[in-house]
Amino acid sequence: MAAKTKKVSVKSKVWLEDRQGRIIFGLGRMRILSAIEKCGSLNAAAKDLKMSYRAVWGKIKVTEEALGKPLLVKSQGGSAGGGSILTPYASTLMERYLALSRIIDTQADDLFESGFLDPQ
Repeated sequence: MAAKTKKVSVKSKVWLEDRQGRIIFGLGRMRILSAIEKCGSLNAAAKDLKMSYRAVWGKIKVTEEALGKPLLVKSQGGSAGGGSILTPYASTLMERYLALSRIIDTQADDLFESGFLDPQ
């Protein structure tokens, strides 16, 4: 039995959708917010992720509009340049998403390991 389950594993992805089926939050948004946190700006995060600024900003905007809360505090440019930091809500959203993903992964692994592939 153990030999069988080592050849096959279960995988899952978790994301949030709005009523129209648009992705509101998932691993991609997590990566974007993490990059903004690391890099300090949308532009630097976009470069780090090898994405366009427009794509990064568009995904953040869709999520903010769907959730009705800002994810970033933006500062205007100038001699020091602009920047963005995550709101407390964005940080909490990231933590909760990771917790939910871990729970789902653990439950899926437990179900799979309990004999999912074994016929009854």
